[in-house]
Amino acid sequence: MANYKSWPHKEASGLQRRYRTQPDAPVVFQTGFGPSGLPHIGTFAEVARTTWVRRAFEYLTGWQTRLVAFSDDMDGLRKVPLNMPQKEMLAEHLGKPLCHIPDPFGCCESYSAHMNNKLREFLNAYGFDYELQSSQQAYTRGDFNAGLSILLQKVDDVLAIILPTLREDKRADWSPFMPICENCGRIYTTRVTGYHPENNTVDYVCDKPVGDMPGCGHHGTASVLNGHAKVGWKVDWALRWFSYDVGYEMYGKDLIESAKLSGKITRVMGKQPPNGFFYELFLDEEGKKISKSVGKGLTVDTWTGYAPLESLLYFLFQNPKKAKRLFWGMVPRTVDDYLAELRRYPTIADEKKPDTAVWHIFNRGQSVPTFNTSINFSLINNLVSGLGTDDPALVVEFLERYDPTAADYRDTIGDLVSKSLNYYRDFILPNKTYRPATDTEKTWFTALKELVAAYDGDDERELQTLPFDVARQFGVEPKQIFSAFYEVLLGQERGPRFGTFAKLVGKEKTLSLLEKAAE
Repeated sequence: MANYKSWPHKEASGLQRRYRTQPDAPVVFQTGFGPSGLPHIGTFAEVARTTWVRRAFEYLTGWQTRLVAFSDDMDGLRKVPLNMPQKEMLAEHLGKPLCHIPDPFGCCESYSAHMNNKLREFLNAYGFDYELQSSQQAYTRGDFNAGLSILLQKVDDVLAIILPTLREDKRADWSPFMPICENCGRIYTTRVTGYHPENNTVDYVCDKPVGDMPGCGHHGTASVLNGHAKVGWKVDWALRWFSYDVGYEMYGKDLIESAKLSGKITRVMGKQPPNGFFYELFLDEEGKKISKSVGKGLTVDTWTGYAPLESLLYFLFQNPKKAKRLFWGMVPRTVDDYLAELRRYPTIADEKKPDTAVWHIFNRGQSVPTFNTSINFSLINNLVSGLGTDDPALVVEFLERYDPTAADYRDTIGDLVSKSLNYYRDFILPNKTYRPATDTEKTWFTALKELVAAYDGDDERELQTLPFDVARQFGVEPKQIFSAFYEVLLGQERGPRFGTFAKLVGKEKTLSLLEKAAE
């Protein structure tokens, strides 16, 4: 077995040890989606990371695999998400399964159908290979019937696992089964009062409130088979693992204890739980967990509007067990890190490439683009900001003048320029504030203009010394010269190194900017 060090290969090696010999059926990898809200970057990350482990596993073993994206659309609606339309209508359906609630957007047959369609669009747009499995379809089709019957027979064992983990006031009413009330159609308002494993039924009463929504008071008996009931979260996870022989599943750090309990229930049912891997959660700029119901945090669509998709994948690949904040300011730096990795990739020995992020991002290194130029995203952003232009052709022209090798990578450079212009229009331009130069600063700019005009080369390091010469000439701190340059010429508090900027935009443009500032 190859001794690769990247985390997907370590996970794949552990999974290979689990099976030891090739199983008769494809190994099942599973991810979960809660369709109470729109899919977000956490959903994307889980599918991407699971895909990397899956592909590494295939690479190591040559075995067949499947990736199942499971949507728990039989789950009930506990509260109305803040970012949904028709909140009053949704409030009337609190407690009902998501698949039985009307679509608040008015385009699909149900609330969860809308979310499932969005998940398909979301995953298809990025070329993931997966099978979407609806909980409603699985329950009604009978996929879980054998497991549900076993759970009912072993309900005391399941209670013995779960009840000690609950608050004492929750223990009396807790049941692994959640029947759908045949009178009001709700699932979160029902309370199981009796178990009948001999005929796969439970007795229930609909008397538990959900928010301000009371139960209807109906008493009844429901089959636990074919979608008349579902099981609660921890038990539902175990039921899937048992029924689909899941070999591998990831989960967020907040679900570690749930995974342990689900594993115990799976063993009670007679099978081994899958190999697992927990990852840290994504945080917004304030350090809070991203919520689907609130809709905060950087989305996949917004990232890919301002930076290449591959840079997002590179970001997700790094240290999945470390919490990551998602906000606009970290995007350009991530793109630069990704481009640096692209430049480095051809220099890595073939046997070491499977340990790189690029190898995993580009499907086991099968389609890694070449990129061997000094241009990076920060440089492009600086140029766009300095030129103040909306013309991508002009930006590319300046870049190729700065580094002629850029012409060899026009597709990649063109995409970066397009993303940079989007970023500039939406985040930089609205915050630009050009202030007029003081009389003292005008003398600095005049002196700097004379030095630039007299300089015949284009060496960044030599150009960088010119503002320092001006600072010495006038007896001021160099940082005063640089601050004036950024605030007067570029309309921002910070900016690129002067030498880099002057070479990037060229002597003519630099002199024009300095002359204008000195007027």
